Amino acid sequence: MTGVYERALGDAAADLHPKVRERYSIGPEDGVTVGRGEMDISRGTHVLPALYAMTGREMLFPEAGHDIPFSVTTVGYELDGHEAMTTRREFDFGRKRRRFDSVTVWDDDGERLLDFLGRGGLVATELHPRVENGALVVEAGRQWVHRDGRYYRLPGPLVADVEVRDRYDETGECYYVLATVENALAGHILSYRGSFTQELTEREEIADLRPLTRLRTLPPR
Repeated sequence: MTGVYERALGDAAADLHPKVRERYSIGPEDGVTVGRGEMDISRGTHVLPALYAMTGREMLFPEAGHDIPFSVTTVGYELDGHEAMTTRREFDFGRKRRRFDSVTVWDDDGERLLDFLGRGGLVATELHPRVENGALVVEAGRQWVHRDGRYYRLPGPLVADVEVRDRYDETGECYYVLATVENALAGHILSYRGSFTQELTEREEIADLRPLTRLRTLPPR
């Protein structure tokens, strides 16, 4: 069993709930997982201009609401010698559909997990995963702006505090996710929480599921 999170967690991956482990162990030889459910979404008001701007890169978005139809697609593959996994989240607000893409990459030499957010991977961040009572908890670390293969580290006041909690409920037979993005200066930026079910589909052409097509360099260690 492989997958970028399996590599980052090491032996601790065995403590994940089997369904959470199955969800995050998808590797280059596996199919494509598609989850569907509903999310409650909130966002801060001080950062609305930035959230509007991010929609052009398939990152965050300014809409909010309850019971918003949601889908999440994940696929593993190799990206310029690195094992990678795309996570594509889509939120249906009726008149608008918003997308939030990320590519999670395992840095084998640096033994670290990296996330590239949005189309082209405009923002790169270190990820620190751990296991709590069978759930996967992921927090963000250092962050950089990524342009043309160069990395510009974000100063502390501009760094976003990100936490994602993903667990499986055996009674409801579904996954629960809570993701929050905050900043020391701006406060609450965006969060979504809700449940979804997931199925594994056959792998077909996945070119459209590669928001980051090249990765010539990685952020400094």
